[in-house]
Amino acid sequence: MMALPGGRHLDSMPLPGQRLHLMQVDSVQRWMEDLKLMTECECMCVLQAKPISLEEDAQGDLILAGGPSLGDPLQLLLKRGWVISTELRRIGQKLAQDRWARVHSMSVRLTCHARSMVSEYSTGSRSSSQEMGQIEKLLMEKCSELSAVTERCLQVENEHVLKSMKACVSDTLSTLGQHFSQLLELALTREVQALVRKIDASDNIYTTESTTGNLFSLTQEGAALCRIIAKEGGVVALFKVCRQDSFRCLYPQALRTLASICCVEEGVHQLEKVDGVLCLADILTDDSHSEATRAEAAAVVAQVTSPHLPFTQHLSSFLESMEEIVTALVKLCQEASSGEVFLLASAALANITFFDTMACEMLLQLNAIRVLLEACSDKQRVDTPYTRDQIVTILANMSVLEQCASDIIQENGVQLIMGMLSEKPRSGTPAEVAACERVQQKAAVTLARLSRDPEVAREAVRLSCMSRLIELCRSPSERNSSDAVLVACLLSSSPFWELLMGTVWRQKQQVLHSDTPVLVLPLRSCVTLGCSA
Repeated sequence: MMALPGGRHLDSMPLPGQRLHLMQVDSVQRWMEDLKLMTECECMCVLQAKPISLEEDAQGDLILAGGPSLGDPLQLLLKRGWVISTELRRIGQKLAQDRWARVHSMSVRLTCHARSMVSEYSTGSRSSSQEMGQIEKLLMEKCSELSAVTERCLQVENEHVLKSMKACVSDTLSTLGQHFSQLLELALTREVQALVRKIDASDNIYTTESTTGNLFSLTQEGAALCRIIAKEGGVVALFKVCRQDSFRCLYPQALRTLASICCVEEGVHQLEKVDGVLCLADILTDDSHSEATRAEAAAVVAQVTSPHLPFTQHLSSFLESMEEIVTALVKLCQEASSGEVFLLASAALANITFFDTMACEMLLQLNAIRVLLEACSDKQRVDTPYTRDQIVTILANMSVLEQCASDIIQENGVQLIMGMLSEKPRSGTPAEVAACERVQQKAAVTLARLSRDPEVAREAVRLSCMSRLIELCRSPSERNSSDAVLVACLLSSSPFWELLMGTVWRQKQQVLHSDTPVLVLPLRSCVTLGCSA
């Protein structure tokens, strides 16, 4: 899935910073928040006047510190869950290295964390259910068992005995992890249920805003929580918000949360059940909604039409509203006031061209080529390789239509596509480099498809397209050492090669059968490719 600036994720691009799975907060800010909850075990030992561990990796041990800042039971649960998950992983690593002293000390600490999690959640949240009580009991029993067996391992010197005990410790650790996962899922499910009920029942704008924000924060914790939210009615509750005029100012926040939830199959299914596509179409086609609201609706459309998610291809309700949605998205691209709005709208259009072939014909009728190519010269709307990736994706998919070539020529599109063959990353980040590679690859494919039209092929040759394709093939640095770009360029050179060879052959025939001097086309391009005329 493609990431967008600000943590956005869209799927026509395995985008960097794909929107739906990335944290919405800056990484440094997230680290500073974690510091409130984490301290180094070594420091705690010094403060308590205990011996400092001689283990070289002891400084990496983390414990969760309590304090008045931990007033939110849900956030505390997530933090505690993260610490326990980390401890379980580290214990597994030390066990594989036969570091028994470390395994035991970490097992004791794990037991403390588990006991604290159970106690804190019971104190700060609702009374536990019978099922949760049973799992809590099993978890604590396994924690005690792990501590006891690892302590016995410290006293054993026989390697054969230790080997058999190691298998026992591994099984205990695995079972403990399963109980922990079950308990955490149950607790999170109950918290999600409470948030959804609160959104569903609230008629207060401030309460709904706060609760929706909490739900959005949970979606950023990963696909597992998105599945829980979808199963517990989160999609239904959020679309209820998006259908109330009194909550219009909350539409962007609710739609952003919906886009995150719809990265999982359960979310898309729930969206279809509540006629979510129809609601999105109504928002996109209603000019009374703010640009921010329509942009977030476009982001949801981009997510649910993602070509990288197999379950979105069966979204039958989308076809009924596709013409309205495509028309609204083209208009949003044309009127976008910022690069982010244009990116979201163009990404939705790019995904729709994969979703259904009729979309390309609709775009042709709506003069989308002119809108997109005009935007390329507007730095306010198109200023990143991620946006150009969306544009060239749409052009590549539309280029299968014969009429597309004449529109490209009319709008001076060949030169713009040629420029995309020289796309270079500014920052050098892996995400941006990958985006530039996709732009180059798709630009080459687009030129190859369009060059079925002789007029496009001649224009491309006039603009030295062959020289650029040869340069991309010969110089790995020009294509960021991408094999995909290399293959695309080799395939794209074929129609131009045919054009060049045909011209050379015709000129030779003229020389042979005429007394009139004729300027023969230079064969440098042919020789460069390793061929002879």
